[in-house]
Amino acid sequence: MDKIEHITVATNGINMHLASIGTGPVILFLHGFPELWYSWRHQLLHLSSLGYRCVAPDLRGYGDTDAPESASQYTGLHVVGDLIGLLDAFGIDQVFLVGHDWGAMIAWYLCLLRPDRVRALVNLNVAFMARHPKTINPMEVLKSIYGEDYYACRFQEPGPGEIEKDFAQVGTAKMLRIFFSSFGPKPLIVPKETGFRGIPDPPCLPPGFSEEDINFYANKFSQKGFTGALNYYRAINQTWDLMAPWIGVKIQVPVKFIIGDQDINYHLPGLKEYILNGGFKKDVPRLEEVVVMGGVAHFPNQARPEEVSEHIYSFFKKLQVSNNNPRANSATSSLNGNRVSDLAHLHAL
Repeated sequence: MDKIEHITVATNGINMHLASIGTGPVILFLHGFPELWYSWRHQLLHLSSLGYRCVAPDLRGYGDTDAPESASQYTGLHVVGDLIGLLDAFGIDQVFLVGHDWGAMIAWYLCLLRPDRVRALVNLNVAFMARHPKTINPMEVLKSIYGEDYYACRFQEPGPGEIEKDFAQVGTAKMLRIFFSSFGPKPLIVPKETGFRGIPDPPCLPPGFSEEDINFYANKFSQKGFTGALNYYRAINQTWDLMAPWIGVKIQVPVKFIIGDQDINYHLPGLKEYILNGGFKKDVPRLEEVVVMGGVAHFPNQARPEEVSEHIYSFFKKLQVSNNNPRANSATSSLNGNRVSDLAHLHAL
């Protein structure tokens, strides 16, 4: 960890903190909620040792990066702008891209808006949600499935407000333990009457997390609070509206997708079928590999860091070899660790 360098870069009107290590082709890592650059610590060390320059920022609103106050400043377009400014500051034309959770959402937006800056993408846990003319916004979908007490719906309340007060009463470290333990197959429901105060402290930490890790996150969130992180949820419908010009546009970079079979996202009604039966491939034509990790919930990069690092490395390395060898083998898909040649078996929903 001591070898990781930390710098601050001015980009898109904010100061962005990032961690960096290694030399070679650049891999840009984007974290999710409630995470930081630190979520990629294992991958930074592993992949930098294999000849990559690994860069992981604290996204807008998180950690040591600036946190604009208004939720309207947290749309996908704002955060993509931050990343383009970051790449320009270092003179980086293209990156290999890795995202998780909200970082995965931002990665999809970056590939959609600026595919010229992305060589390939490995995305974790959040599938591409294409903007179709007749679909409703994401929060209305979640509310219709899980009700108004679903945690993401509760985050829609304007802030800083009641949710932040609830968090403060619970305490930062306990809130983090709740979040890192709660995104399994069952939805996180938070009744307004009891709030997060009514959720007991998890009896143990989930796989991949130590008290030292919780303390690292808690120290940073205690300094800045959770409002910046919550603002991504509060801006999600605004982003949906802004993406109307890209209706029908598909993701046109090579993609590998990884998801845990115990993750809440994998259990959204219809999503498993979308991922495995062709809908996902239709919206992401260059989807080359799908990996469903058995027994893993929402944080595979921390629960099984070596395995995830190897998945990232094998995909990017294969593409580098393919670029040098036009006769390289065609793409494969991996389900629960068993490789299935050719994605032709996937049919549109």
